[in-house]
Amino acid sequence: MLFSLDVLRARKGDCLMLHYGPEDEPHLMLIDGGPSNVYKPHLKPRLLQIHEGRELEEEDPLPVDVVMVSHVDDDHIKGILELTKEQRAQPDVRLQVDSLWHNSFDDLLKTRPTELKVEAGFGAAAFDSGGDSGSALASIGQNALASDDLDNEDELQSAKVLASIPQGRQLRDDAEVLGWKPNRMFKGKLILATDATKAVALKGGLKVAVVGPMQPELLALQEAHDKWLRDQEKKEKISPEAALAAFVDDSVTNLSSIVVIVEAKGKRMLLTGDARGDKILEGLELVGLLEKGGNMHVDVLKVPHHGSDNNMAPSFFRRVTADHYVFSGNGEHGNPERETLIMLLDARGNAAYEIHLTYPCDEIDVKRKKDWEKEQAKEIKKKRADVRADWSPKKNSLASFLVDNKEMAKKVRIVEKGKPHLINLLDRVKF
Repeated sequence: MLFSLDVLRARKGDCLMLHYGPEDEPHLMLIDGGPSNVYKPHLKPRLLQIHEGRELEEEDPLPVDVVMVSHVDDDHIKGILELTKEQRAQPDVRLQVDSLWHNSFDDLLKTRPTELKVEAGFGAAAFDSGGDSGSALASIGQNALASDDLDNEDELQSAKVLASIPQGRQLRDDAEVLGWKPNRMFKGKLILATDATKAVALKGGLKVAVVGPMQPELLALQEAHDKWLRDQEKKEKISPEAALAAFVDDSVTNLSSIVVIVEAKGKRMLLTGDARGDKILEGLELVGLLEKGGNMHVDVLKVPHHGSDNNMAPSFFRRVTADHYVFSGNGEHGNPERETLIMLLDARGNAAYEIHLTYPCDEIDVKRKKDWEKEQAKEIKKKRADVRADWSPKKNSLASFLVDNKEMAKKVRIVEKGKPHLINLLDRVKF
């Protein structure tokens, strides 16, 4: 029985594959595709390698049970769009995909899904009458990113999600052409977590439990969207900053990611996308996988949001422990953060576990330093009283932290360029 996580280099984003099922009848799930410059150098060669390893004929498609895009954000969806574009033309390796798992932003807002029990839904009326608030929201996100003047991580993440709305639409259009059935295991409806959520069973012996996004948060997002639309109807002049703020407070950034626990033969992986740590805990409690105030253990934890300390707290690492921690990030936007590794060390100490980084620390630190200096310049420009100090390799780099914490350094595994990086929980994937 296979149950392995295939971790690919994905620059500042995520790109993972899950191998599962009997060795003589293997199954595959693709989870996110990273930003640009990930599909061709990393994902496509790996798909070709798997196709060859399965000893398929050149003209035979590679079966893929699920392509899951955790949320609309360029560093998760762009590589999948490059894949679908190639699949629509003449691909070097054709995929036979059974289902696309993805909540497009339009699906969240333009309809009144019965599972959310939205009664009025001003947003639905706007779309039914031919309006397109999704495009307006995308413009808000694009303008905010172009201004490079966002004050905090929540604003940045909300802007990135809003700006990527058109990419979600393109993905759904491509999936329809390719025959990838949207959210097939969920009867075509939104993928969300409620107190009645049950794990779904896939062929190959895999169980998938949805932990997020949560129903109450989707309702909150619908309400924020409807209020924004009403303000537009009143022709009130709203600044781009105020418009963005309407989607920051407990809405876009907290619910953007599909979060799942996948299980096979008693082994479990928690795949978190860019969700926030406290919301993941809340979702685990909501679906009954974690007792209130209790702890749980998984074999693999994909650390949320590329190891950003904005999404994490020490309590998360104490309550959800793992044998393998995957940090996907190359230093852009400062991730993975040194502070997140400190949280992990404080919570787990010298317990037995491994840390998987998608790039070497020295490479990560080059981009982390660049991001640090960029943020420092913005703080100086705004004449903030709390301008950060100059970058210090000793105080700020990941490399120096691991030099000072040799036992933790021994736990680090690096995803090497051009080589498969597999976390095998059951039988070993041989290619």
